[in-house]
Amino acid sequence: MEGYDLIGDIHGCGATLAALLDKLGYHQRGGVYRHPRRRVIFLGDLIDRGPRIRLAVQIARRMVEEGEAHIVMGNHEVNALAYCHPDPENSTHRWLRAHTPRHNRIVNETLTQYRDHPQEWDEVLAWFLDIPLFLELDGLRVVHACWDHALIDELRQQYPDGRIDADFLVESSRPDTRAFRILDRLTRGIHIPLPEGIEIHSGDGFRRQSFRAHFWARQPRTWGDVVFQPDNLPGELEWRELSAAELARLSHYGRDEPPLFIGHYWCEGIPAMPAPNIACLDYSAVKFGRLVAYRWSGERRLDADHFEWIRVPRDELARPSPWEIDFD
Repeated sequence: MEGYDLIGDIHGCGATLAALLDKLGYHQRGGVYRHPRRRVIFLGDLIDRGPRIRLAVQIARRMVEEGEAHIVMGNHEVNALAYCHPDPENSTHRWLRAHTPRHNRIVNETLTQYRDHPQEWDEVLAWFLDIPLFLELDGLRVVHACWDHALIDELRQQYPDGRIDADFLVESSRPDTRAFRILDRLTRGIHIPLPEGIEIHSGDGFRRQSFRAHFWARQPRTWGDVVFQPDNLPGELEWRELSAAELARLSHYGRDEPPLFIGHYWCEGIPAMPAPNIACLDYSAVKFGRLVAYRWSGERRLDADHFEWIRVPRDELARPSPWEIDFD
């Protein structure tokens, strides 16, 4: 094998995923995309928002089950599992993830596209629960949002391969538990709360009271040293000093560590590395950005020339797809 092709957040852009696989030299045989010398690693967030969610999931799932790909769990897979899992301890709210207007909006497109395929959706949820939270293989590391050494070591004590179970999922719905800390950090990353009364009006239509922080700054001093999201911090907050408590929230991934691939952060523009050994592959595909892959062949220092991508067309829903798979 020559190496791995790591693919960022797809969010239901199934036809574009098929086009990217074709560009990378993968071809369908027996209903599965295959390459004679390479394997894919999906970085999670297959679902929600996009026009061909079932297609995206079916392509990835078939590749993983046939040994042509690996995958890590994204926060949107976590959301779907918790949204659809009954809460055994709370008959009032009934579900591990409350069915609030905000949560309903996030998962609505996925549930709509599976509405006439309930058995398939149940099978997909079971498959989601079998997806590991992290991968470490052949000299690289993969996690959806944040590689936190201490929390990954803690997870490995109970789940050596990173695959959680329903008990862990239930525990993770309680904010004061170790399971919550692990799942939240690995799939959602580090969040720093904004001052009271200040919000970010995000480009996806949500209002947020915190911002996403990265974990590779050597000696960060200000909020601007660690902010990692397309939305700007309001006012002069970029220059605000990190408090001792905020510094304690941060993880750190050193430049001497193995190459790490993440998604999650809604990057924009031309793909680039934020650090010599870290690549973020989420380039806002479902916002008509880019569906991005990195072609890794064993190098310790990553190279921007190894990025490949497909621009997501605004007519993805309408245009006919020669790559469509017959699910039924």
